[in-house]
Amino acid sequence: MRARHSQQRPRYRAVRAARPRAGLMRAEFAAAAARYDEAAVLAREVGRRLGERLDWVRLDPCRVADIGCATGDGVRDLQGRYPRALPLAVDFALPMLRAARAKSGWLERLRGRAPRCVNADVRALPFAAGSLDLVWSNLMLHWLPDPSALRAAFAELNRVMAEGGLLHFAMLGPDTLKELRAAAQKVGAGGTVAGFLDMHDVGDMLAAAGFADPVMEMEMLTLTYRTPRAFLADQRRLGVRDGLLGRLPWRAWRRVFAAWERADGLLPARFEIIYGHAWKVAPRTLPDGRAIVRFKKP
Repeated sequence: MRARHSQQRPRYRAVRAARPRAGLMRAEFAAAAARYDEAAVLAREVGRRLGERLDWVRLDPCRVADIGCATGDGVRDLQGRYPRALPLAVDFALPMLRAARAKSGWLERLRGRAPRCVNADVRALPFAAGSLDLVWSNLMLHWLPDPSALRAAFAELNRVMAEGGLLHFAMLGPDTLKELRAAAQKVGAGGTVAGFLDMHDVGDMLAAAGFADPVMEMEMLTLTYRTPRAFLADQRRLGVRDGLLGRLPWRAWRRVFAAWERADGLLPARFEIIYGHAWKVAPRTLPDGRAIVRFKKP
């Protein structure tokens, strides 16, 4: 595993805040479908950078899937890159799938070129084993409720991917909104921002799930806001406000926002983005733990 990052951190870091219940997160995300695109600046930028990384990969997939597709920007990028592949848009929120489908014109649907929409959880995908050649996931995997859920997701993705297939994803890392966390600590407001896994932990999970040659990268992207209200409005439109920030009383949030340090008159919101990709290879062991030995003809 190769990792490039801008600063040294402990190899393992505990998840530092309670994660939202899956049902609550699903409801909020579903309710956000109508206005999601208004606030999805970070997702679009990260999606663009994910796409640039595919420019360096030789791949001719038959089936591609955008897992956690939201309103479908990712699957459309995949369609443009791999026009001969069958595109699958997968999300656990039906309103998001409807929004993704609405972006396809009637002629595209008539010709069978619209993405196939699949309502499913990444931990229980309705696909046959070995059926996907490329899986893309943009800023979704970190919303799984705990590390064991992420391990289950990677195991399921390994199951549905064909040998030689590529898993290509981005997720939030542990230094996301660290300036807001620092403001909370300064005023004694306790845990606020959700905790996310370090990229080394994610790489180890990929290897444990059977993926080969995981490559992990990290970068910080910064959005700026004039007011805390504008920041909160964006998170609400994205359907992640409570999942990202928790449920502090409003008076506590007022103290936190008052301590949020400005830069050039604006409030900086920095997001740590973890990029990862790994390959599906032939299994080395049977489910009962016995090693698989392969012989090649001379």
